[in-house]
Amino acid sequence: MEQRLAPAGQGEPTAGAGGQTAEEPQVNYSHRQVIEILIGLMLAMLTSMLTTSIVGTALPTIVGELGGQDRLSWVASATLLTMTASTPVWGKLSDVFGRKLLFQIALVVFICSSVAAGFANDMSWLIGARFFQGIGAGGLASLPQIILADVVAPRERGRYSGFIGAVFGVSTVAGPLLGGFLVDSPLGWRWCFFITVPVAVVAFVVIQRLLKLPQRPRGEARIDWWGATCVVGAASAVMLLLSLGGHEFAWNSAPSYALAAAAVLLTAGAVWAELRAADPILPPRLFRNSTFVLSSLASAAVGMSMFGVMIYFPQYLQIVQGLSPTESGLMTLPMVVGLLIASVTSGFLVSRTGKWKIYPALGTVLIGLGYLTLTRLEVASGLVLVGAGVALIGLGLGLSMQILILAVQNALPRADLASATSAITFFRNLGGAVGVAAFGSVMTNRLHEELDALAEKAERAGAPQGSMDLSGSASGSPEAIHALPPAAQDAVVQAFSDAMHTVFTLGLPIAAVAFVIVLFFRQVPLRSGQ
Repeated sequence: MEQRLAPAGQGEPTAGAGGQTAEEPQVNYSHRQVIEILIGLMLAMLTSMLTTSIVGTALPTIVGELGGQDRLSWVASATLLTMTASTPVWGKLSDVFGRKLLFQIALVVFICSSVAAGFANDMSWLIGARFFQGIGAGGLASLPQIILADVVAPRERGRYSGFIGAVFGVSTVAGPLLGGFLVDSPLGWRWCFFITVPVAVVAFVVIQRLLKLPQRPRGEARIDWWGATCVVGAASAVMLLLSLGGHEFAWNSAPSYALAAAAVLLTAGAVWAELRAADPILPPRLFRNSTFVLSSLASAAVGMSMFGVMIYFPQYLQIVQGLSPTESGLMTLPMVVGLLIASVTSGFLVSRTGKWKIYPALGTVLIGLGYLTLTRLEVASGLVLVGAGVALIGLGLGLSMQILILAVQNALPRADLASATSAITFFRNLGGAVGVAAFGSVMTNRLHEELDALAEKAERAGAPQGSMDLSGSASGSPEAIHALPPAAQDAVVQAFSDAMHTVFTLGLPIAAVAFVIVLFFRQVPLRSGQ
């Protein structure tokens, strides 16, 4: 006889659309069925996370074939923008129309847009396809967590959510390595988009055959369109400002001020709308729950730590250490392995003990130790020290990400499960965008300070004025930097090393803030039922 797992919310009245409550029929899943459903959810998350990370390595090749260097940043930003902004909407719509239907719609949107991106013949086509890819990826990033919460109770959920967390981290970190392999292979850059299609199709088939969630009572379904518009608009304005500010336009410029003003006005509009909506996208009552608020803040800090090291660590490897793109991708494996081990292990331990606070507390400490290790890197540092630093960060991320979501799901009633889970994912992605912008700004400013200081020092030593102006060279590719004359190359590499030291130092206070936030959590044992 197979063990039957009690679903979350057994026999509990749950809120349908419009705030009505009704008794939902329940489906009891065996352990084997949960594993099969989990595989489908993991495949879906794999595709959604790969699409945001795999394209980075291929961008130079894509631009070389399609042209449009001035719009290069939009290829990556379009997906990140729509994925982050749409996440809260997917969660709430699943409350109205059902998890399975919304999940399948997200998969179809993702599959169609991935095929379209793979067949792109100009940059406008590719950017448009990536825009819709992000919409589908937003659903695939949040709905698996919600569906898993529907299938099993919090106490049992830990051992399964650890695998989802591992897939999230592994696919995000390993994407650049796979992208580099595909670009260098006979398949070419278009397979960076095609490769996710069969995985998404398999996920669709698995979920269609195995997932049997109860039909949700709709009542008088009222969708908070005004609130959704303001929430998505505010998130989009913030993401555009963080993604394009300092690159496409200066921070101190009219576009920056316009986007900042739009973000403020739309946020105010969202607050006004959510306070008055009968069934809001982001229910204000969530923010009266201390666990939700603390988890949102901690998830944002963890997102900053993760995306910061993901984006800028390869630059250290390729420019300072002189590694190839494939070799730098391989150097992320310690981070991937650490994240995988920590995520799965902590999930099983949480399910066994019912206690969870220790894991994000230890995780944020490990993230801080990882960044502290990276601050010790120099031009001549060995790869063992490099690997140790990112392995510590990977362990810390694995102990933190999924446990924060699990804590929120355990602290809130079933009626708020979808909104809260989507919100935590939203804040983590938003924190990642803030981290990328902050780390990038710090690195750029420090890099130019170092190069200007080197130029001034050379002129005082008698070099012709302007002969050591290397600011332009520092913005080139790693190949271009390593092709410089030895003296200029050494100067640029040393400047990059010093700049990266400042970037890694910035990770320390972020990890410290996350640790302090976690300390304020109230340890609530995970329930065996809702």
